[in-house]
Amino acid sequence: MRLGEIARQLGAELMGDPETEIRGVAPLHRAQAGDLGFLSDPRHEKALQVTRASAVILEAPMAQSCPTAALVVRNPHLAFARAATLLTVCSPVPAGIHPSAALHPEARIDSGASIGPHVVVGRGAVIAAGVIIGPGCVIGDGCVIGADTLLGPNVSVLAASIGRRVLVHSGAVIGADGFGFAQDGASWVKVPQLGRVLIGDDVEIGANTTVDRGALDDTVIGDGVKIDNLVQVAHNVRIGANTAIAGCVGIAGSARIGERCRIGGGAGILGHLEIADDVTIGAMSLVTRTIAKAGVYASGAPLQPVARWRRNSVRLRHLDEIVGRLEALERIVQDLDQSKKG
Repeated sequence: MRLGEIARQLGAELMGDPETEIRGVAPLHRAQAGDLGFLSDPRHEKALQVTRASAVILEAPMAQSCPTAALVVRNPHLAFARAATLLTVCSPVPAGIHPSAALHPEARIDSGASIGPHVVVGRGAVIAAGVIIGPGCVIGDGCVIGADTLLGPNVSVLAASIGRRVLVHSGAVIGADGFGFAQDGASWVKVPQLGRVLIGDDVEIGANTTVDRGALDDTVIGDGVKIDNLVQVAHNVRIGANTAIAGCVGIAGSARIGERCRIGGGAGILGHLEIADDVTIGAMSLVTRTIAKAGVYASGAPLQPVARWRRNSVRLRHLDEIVGRLEALERIVQDLDQSKKG
């Protein structure tokens, strides 16, 4: 694409030749002629000074020091994402059904859908126009796949309704049974999982992530939610629109997560808790109580040398005893002060 056309589509101010040809995107340190780079952190200005990129996306304060053409925007990272989308050429997937696919005769499949090798589609399933289903996927009875949704290889959709323009990466399981058991003495009795998973539009779900179906009510994932790889979403969880969840997060049953939240990798959220809108939870945090107010929250012990960790661990075990001794000393000091005043 010509640089001028990219600037127009991004709404960027162009400083340079609009006829410059851009063939792809690359990081500043290895960009060559024809590449478009970006700078969002002033700490990387050294890379800007030596880049060979034909143009760089950056903010206005950095534009004067740019040695090449510049696209000036308010949010370089966002603009770069959109530019990369413009410059990425994806081979079109033709509509049609692979001969090895096993389709129930009562499934409804739009003629504009693409069904890959060894796909299984159950009774009463509905697959809309523009859907692409990768090799080895399983679509269960009565499931719905909305228009222009893409399922990567070996995705299982077992009890779910998926919206439009959803991207589900390889190996994800949508609608497996939740972990529901009632205790009978020393043994366990399975609680039938009868709900579904309802996924909104423009959602992305990472590889090998699992979203469990509800026990009685449904598990609900709102529009625009982004979920990373290896995330566990338990039964009856509700996730508000435009929330982003990083890898290896575990969300226990019936938790309620608000809109526009950001949950760091490895965090754990206990069941039946509620998290307000616009909450950020730091990586490896454990949420044990409801969060009723927007803000940034974190927990956990940061990495430290093992010798120090061992000392701190020993002291932590005696913390209650130390607090009791401190309170006793405080009472003695207060009594002394009062006796002196008397």
